[in-house]
Amino acid sequence: MEQYGKILLFAMPAFLALVLLEKWYGWYKGKDTVPNMDMIASLSSGVTNVTKDVLGLSVAILSYEWLVTHIAIIHLQSGLLTIVIAFIVLDFAGYWVHRIDHTINFFWNSHIVHHSSEEFNLACALRQSVSTFVRLFAFLLIPAALLGVPSIIIATVAPIHLFAQFWYHTQHINRMGFLEKILVTPSHHRVHHAINKEYIDKNYSQIFIFWDKLFGTFQEELPDVKPVYGITRPVRTWNPIKINFQHMWLMIQDAWYAKSFKDKLRIWFMPTGWRPADVATKYPVYKIDNVYSFEKYNTKSATLLNVWIWIQMIILLLLISYLFGNIAKIGSPQMFLYGGFVFIYVYAYSELMDGNKSAIVWEIVTALVGIGFVIYFGDWFGASKLFSRIGSFLITYFILSAAVTSWFAYSTNKQTSELSVSS
Repeated sequence: MEQYGKILLFAMPAFLALVLLEKWYGWYKGKDTVPNMDMIASLSSGVTNVTKDVLGLSVAILSYEWLVTHIAIIHLQSGLLTIVIAFIVLDFAGYWVHRIDHTINFFWNSHIVHHSSEEFNLACALRQSVSTFVRLFAFLLIPAALLGVPSIIIATVAPIHLFAQFWYHTQHINRMGFLEKILVTPSHHRVHHAINKEYIDKNYSQIFIFWDKLFGTFQEELPDVKPVYGITRPVRTWNPIKINFQHMWLMIQDAWYAKSFKDKLRIWFMPTGWRPADVATKYPVYKIDNVYSFEKYNTKSATLLNVWIWIQMIILLLLISYLFGNIAKIGSPQMFLYGGFVFIYVYAYSELMDGNKSAIVWEIVTALVGIGFVIYFGDWFGASKLFSRIGSFLITYFILSAAVTSWFAYSTNKQTSELSVSS
């Protein structure tokens, strides 16, 4: 956990810089593919995901280390060949986990957040799940385990394999010549994120595109079919925590309302999007019929609101950087309290982004929890050693944040009410 947190201290600024560079490049070229609210939602999703991972809030039913211990035929020593084998096996496993996520109802919940953006940009690469608490697919790493690839190699290569999937989430890079035959490129991945009937559920590969060609799921980007991004049942929110559990909540409701006991059981393992016929009729859910004619999710975002949300985002990044850099010193259970605060913080300003009046309540809760930590510990988890006035600064900020958020939420709702009356 501590080592991963320190890696993220370098990775997060790099990813943020590249996201902002893409934003600037799109503006410069007259093709901005990174709307502000969408970008903040994606960055917020990335923060919640890495917070969960750094805190170790997931367990493996079958660990790779157990597999190596019990089934290894030989034991390869650490070296370049071992690293290459680990990378290829992780990519093979990644293809099948990805494909399972897309094809089975239960597993789609852990992946829906990644496809929830109706844009396609570097920021949406950071939309990763916080809803996966149990890891089930270690058995896909059996080829590496049979060769006795050390678990430390897998643990080291896995983040590299994940970070290597970031760059191809962009609309600004076209075809890449011979690389299209070997690697997953932006063109290939645009197809994967598209909901056009020609593209949907294609190109599951993560680094090497030959898995799709080998297993029959490859589709190239067609010159006359422009990709349309998102999911066919739009999430209609900027709140990454809501998005993470939206599909699961729908399945729970459908299982409850289904008359057939068989439907109550099989809904979890049916193809993605399947609903019992009686429930779908009685409780319809909006689904995009024509991908070329639907309104993308967009909320009122005046300049001042955009500035305020960015201030909250910057404060969050500073707070999370302190957590990742000092997690060993903070220790348990304080680090879990810190992580819980991060989730409340993100939930609060995401509600404001959605224009929900409940943002006031959530922001007050955030302020009370934050101020409570400062008063109870007499510090912000030991940060006074770096900045002696951190407690006073944060108390002032939390109070100000609650006041500003209340003003924005009230103003937004007032404007909405006035528009409804006038219409």
